[in-house]
Amino acid sequence: MHVGICRIRFRLPENGSLKDKRRILKSITSRVTNRFKVSVAEVDDQDLWQLATLGISCVSNDKRHANEILSKVVAYITEARSELEILDYSIEILPVFDL
Repeated sequence: MHVGICRIRFRLPENGSLKDKRRILKSITSRVTNRFKVSVAEVDDQDLWQLATLGISCVSNDKRHANEILSKVVAYITEARSELEILDYSIEILPVFDL
């Protein structure tokens, strides 16, 4: 079993308030969760209205599959939301040993 972890940091250059940021993040979170069956949460920059960091995770039997899913999530967010500017992202696949 493998756990895939992705961290995406992006900027919302035209955003003017925390309320607008929360609306955008809620939309992204629900769409990504429904489409890819992954877990998504805001993990940093909660009080900054033009920056956001999302953590995304998935579990798979194959590390290549986990990497593929997370790469597709990054591509989907980049393509679906033109008002976002991706600053950085990282993907890490962790092996989990069964006891």
